[in-house]
Amino acid sequence: MGGGESVDEGPRRQSVGTPATGGMAAGIAAYTLWGFFPAFFPLLEPAGAVEILAHRIIWSLVFMAIVLTVLRRWRELATVDRASWGWIFGAALFVSANWGVYVYTVNAGRVTEAALGYTINPLVSVLLGVLIFRERLTRPQWFAVALAVVAVGVLTVGYGHFPYLSVILAVSFGLYGVFKKKLRVDPVVGMTGEVAVTAPIALAFLVWLGATGAGTFATEGPGHSVLLVASGLVTVVPLLLFATAAQRIPLATIGMLQYIVPVLQMAWGLVVVGEQLDSVQWVGFALMWAAVIAFTLAGRSPRRGVARESRPVVDPT
Repeated sequence: MGGGESVDEGPRRQSVGTPATGGMAAGIAAYTLWGFFPAFFPLLEPAGAVEILAHRIIWSLVFMAIVLTVLRRWRELATVDRASWGWIFGAALFVSANWGVYVYTVNAGRVTEAALGYTINPLVSVLLGVLIFRERLTRPQWFAVALAVVAVGVLTVGYGHFPYLSVILAVSFGLYGVFKKKLRVDPVVGMTGEVAVTAPIALAFLVWLGATGAGTFATEGPGHSVLLVASGLVTVVPLLLFATAAQRIPLATIGMLQYIVPVLQMAWGLVVVGEQLDSVQWVGFALMWAAVIAFTLAGRSPRRGVARESRPVVDPT
């Protein structure tokens, strides 16, 4: 929900010297860090969401450049073909939108809506798989999807408005996953390409902010500047941990770990931020979690006549 890599089709083989325990630890660490994102981004105020997004892109590129240099992978980035760059550009647009909306949602004190977005996200990814990749669902899975639609309706009544921020977060990351599914590039190389294609726009925006005196990087003290730089590191570290986990543990395990994020974000919103949910909203969240659990259980049962298994794209932010 702030932003992650998708998992290519099929579980990856466990390589020699890469024990599953290390992959599990990396996965838990990645999702725990993503779960505590609501604790970090408010620290970047008074910078606005778009300025934070621009810094996040620029400094992510800086740190990914360091990673590619250490790994000696620049040649792989240079040899990416034109078609793949098209998919990278599309993925970059959707993940940037996801990052920006997420920062806005969290800094506006609507952390539970962000958590809802990442609860809905796997179901949105599944529906996109049905619509775009013609994947098929079983009846129990369709029941779970219908239950999720009912949950959104209940939450609309509870919030007094359609939870558009939650839906934008879920849909933007779901579409990001569509582009990533089409892309056959190493995750580290792909992530570098994604921030590279949006970096010129981000840099131009930051230069404009500085020229007009509206930027905060050089006006709010060195501590604020350091935190803006750290936004790149905060973005990159869980992505690299996730890439490690994706290579070492089964896809099903990763799919279950992803729910660490909405649970932690919901807890942060309720306990730390002090958000309040009324009884209708609690019912809506309960229905949504029931839909997610029902879908997960349905996915574990034997299915007949299913051409390809619907696999939710995993993330995060």
